Amino acid sequence: MSGGGLSFAIGAARTEVVFSGDLARLGAAVTVFDTTTVSLFGDGASDPVVVASGEAAKGWESVRTILEKCAAAALGRDSVIAGVGGGVVCDITAFAASLYMRGCGLVLAPTTLLAMVDASLGGKTGIDFLGYKNLVGTFYPASRIVVHVGALRTLPEREYLSGLAEVIKTAIIGDATLFGLLESRPKDVLDRAPDLLEEMIRRCLAVKGRIVESDPKENGLRAVLNLGHTFGHALETATGFSGWTHGEAVAWGIGRALVAGARLGMTEPGFARRVSSLLRLYGYRLWTDTPPAAFLPAMTRDKKRAAGRIRLVIPHRMCDTQLHETTSEDLAAVLAQGEI
Repeated sequence: MSGGGLSFAIGAARTEVVFSGDLARLGAAVTVFDTTTVSLFGDGASDPVVVASGEAAKGWESVRTILEKCAAAALGRDSVIAGVGGGVVCDITAFAASLYMRGCGLVLAPTTLLAMVDASLGGKTGIDFLGYKNLVGTFYPASRIVVHVGALRTLPEREYLSGLAEVIKTAIIGDATLFGLLESRPKDVLDRAPDLLEEMIRRCLAVKGRIVESDPKENGLRAVLNLGHTFGHALETATGFSGWTHGEAVAWGIGRALVAGARLGMTEPGFARRVSSLLRLYGYRLWTDTPPAAFLPAMTRDKKRAAGRIRLVIPHRMCDTQLHETTSEDLAAVLAQGEI
């Protein structure tokens, strides 16, 4: 894929994606880090907001801290807040920016693979609430996303693989060439070959950008980007956000979506086996000891439900993923069934 930046029109907003050799000069009045990213990328940031690392920071208290900093600095609506970090930092920074002065400037500098390919683009913001994943949030696209591919060298292996699950998800939804690269070059993928990393990120952003441009507030097509997430979020909730990274939960959720598709006769068997093989190639768990009944409370609260029925994202074949309404009874059967 060609170099240069990317640009997406998301509703009335425009998001410019730039690929940069560093994370300096973000142009923000307030910059948000977590305890990990501030030590890696915080040089030169004056009086930053620093939140805890991990899912525990994705709540009201972190957002309040950001808003208090903005108020103390007397920021105006034309001021810019920047978030430097993974999906949690991107989500809470964007949420705070959407609330401050009813919306101020927002720049995101994702430092994890998951955030680069998914969390930073599209305008979804949110926090966990009452124990449920992303129950409270807004739609507020960043005006600029700064991607520093070199930041991925700092990621622990498990966090890198967490993001890779979102790459696999995106390939299933909209890029057969990317799926083939993941199948044919696993060593380069795991070794984080710089040229391949940038191509993976660009391809993922192109797929997601195309979808969110056509459906900025998830009224239809955009919901397919949640492949694996209805199941995955339920797993995270049922396990108290411990034991599984977000990407690991999504990979397990993709496996459950394949089981659902096979049970409903909607997913091509050969394609289901191909996806399952790729997930296993990268070491993802497609099983869990958590009882099926533990997932249902979270799934019945899922944002994609409609008229009391749960909507699942089911892959039919490569680049053909659709929504399907199901009942709690069918869902319980899918959760209890073994792997493909």
